[in-house]
Amino acid sequence: MTTRFTPEQQELLLQVAKASINHGFHTGQPLRNVRVDDPVLMEDGAAFVTLNRRSSLRGCIGSLQAYRPLVEDVAENAFNAAFRDPRFPPLTPEETADLDVEISVLTPPEPMTDCSSPQALLAQLKPFEDGLIIDDGVHRATFLPSVWEQLPDKVQFLQHLMAKAGMTHYSPSMRCWRYHTVKFAKPWRDIPDPM
Repeated sequence: MTTRFTPEQQELLLQVAKASINHGFHTGQPLRNVRVDDPVLMEDGAAFVTLNRRSSLRGCIGSLQAYRPLVEDVAENAFNAAFRDPRFPPLTPEETADLDVEISVLTPPEPMTDCSSPQALLAQLKPFEDGLIIDDGVHRATFLPSVWEQLPDKVQFLQHLMAKAGMTHYSPSMRCWRYHTVKFAKPWRDIPDPM
């Protein structure tokens, strides 16, 4: 999967996200079997779709591993961010007036060399570049690189991620991966409707 997208490819993915949410308003289902003429966007890819309203999070759902065409991943995760994020009620059509749609396409996660202690993990972590996945049995969570904007301190970044995963203390058996993202966004009103 590429880590660069042309403005046209970005626009097409944003249109797919908007169309899937609109489809959800009318049918309660995401767009399925999305096909586009661009072979890059038909390659397997993993993406998160984040919805922000008035600069506040309104929904964010995504995939950590690429297992379906990127356009289908975006369509599914846009729908899920709008209607299935357990932190928020389902999106309403009225809220789209001041909604921003953001897509983050992930690079394949790379295992980190040493996660046996917080110090070892933090020494490898690059603020504002790395997304982080932590996994310890039933506890698993990720922060996208964009979360550094709210949590620029490495220690706080890790503490908040552990809390998100439901972990009360650091586990030496924890596994960690880093990844990067290609991120692009537009206000809902500026994303063209026809696909």
